[in-house]
Amino acid sequence: MRISRTAGATVALLGLVVAGCGSDSTSKSTTAPNKVGAGEGALSIVAWAGYAEDGSTDPDQNWVTPFEQQTGCKVTVKTGNTSDEMFQLMSSGEYDGVSASGDSSVRMIDAGLVAPVNTALITNYADISPLLKDTVYNSSGGTNYGIPHGWGANYLMYNSAVVTPAPDSWDAVFAQDSPYRGKITAYDAPIYIADAALYLKTARPDLAIKDPYSLTQKQFDAAVALLKVQRSNIGEYWSNYSASQQAFEQGTIVLGTTWQIIYNLALPNNADLKTVSPKEGSTGWSDTWMVSSKAKHPNCMYMWMDYITSPAVQAQVASWFGEAPANPKACGLIDPAEHCDVFKATDAAFAKSIAFWATPRKKCLDGSGSSCVPFSDWIKAWTVIKG
Repeated sequence: MRISRTAGATVALLGLVVAGCGSDSTSKSTTAPNKVGAGEGALSIVAWAGYAEDGSTDPDQNWVTPFEQQTGCKVTVKTGNTSDEMFQLMSSGEYDGVSASGDSSVRMIDAGLVAPVNTALITNYADISPLLKDTVYNSSGGTNYGIPHGWGANYLMYNSAVVTPAPDSWDAVFAQDSPYRGKITAYDAPIYIADAALYLKTARPDLAIKDPYSLTQKQFDAAVALLKVQRSNIGEYWSNYSASQQAFEQGTIVLGTTWQIIYNLALPNNADLKTVSPKEGSTGWSDTWMVSSKAKHPNCMYMWMDYITSPAVQAQVASWFGEAPANPKACGLIDPAEHCDVFKATDAAFAKSIAFWATPRKKCLDGSGSSCVPFSDWIKAWTVIKG
């Protein structure tokens, strides 16, 4: 469930001088700055709900106001409800930065919407888990485009009073003759095609799938075909975690993909709910703070990235949102102390087992060639799958 944040923590910010990138909204930043100057007095960001709380949702959840007081950067937050919406919002050029998931971050890089970042300007970067750095979803061509924020796995959740025996495989949601037809759920986004590919990696070894985000046409077609079969068993797709929580609580949905936060929130109202990390592994998300290539307030954005990755603030965000913090030093500050154990924040083996969302490209992310199905085709296929 959402947990009270650690109170009273303040964090020292960068004391760097001389602006390293311009504030002209008509120019596009293609290089990372080498210094950060004084804040421009404002910051406009696109963020997932719960990532930039100012006390308006819950008076006990406020880490935006202390940032404003320390920097003079007045923060305006636009909530992005889906990765596609975030991509569209960033395309407007009206925002300084975004908390992008892997299914939109590379799209933003390829579209020139975000600028390279100088990680040396982020004092907390050295403490961030190495597993989250320099990945295919926050870097490109050896250039870093973002600062890791937090992460989590996509679990299989089920109602143990209805679903028997207890599932240990994603086969439970892909079986054509499922006895739970109409009560199965799946994440509503093109990136969910990767979940089918991950399952087929084990279920169909003849397809020789190595990376669920680097699919040949044959592999992609097999994943799409599986999802078309699954479609008849889906009661509802979800993108809003509150709606998914309610469906599991009420029993209208008894089986499907979930996040840890959904389970945490739903369990008090339905004690029969359980989660499992299936034997095939799972996909997951690792979010990245990225700077707009047309940022009007780049200095404030760098200050924000440093602030939001500090241990004290990471502890607040992780406990409120329900995720593993990118900075493990936050674990010693979170109440209750078992938070990081629940979210496996320091379990390197678990993190390595997750296929974190990444934006598919024609040039395969796994380095296997240039014949992979690009994300534009994933988007088209998802529309067809859902009907």
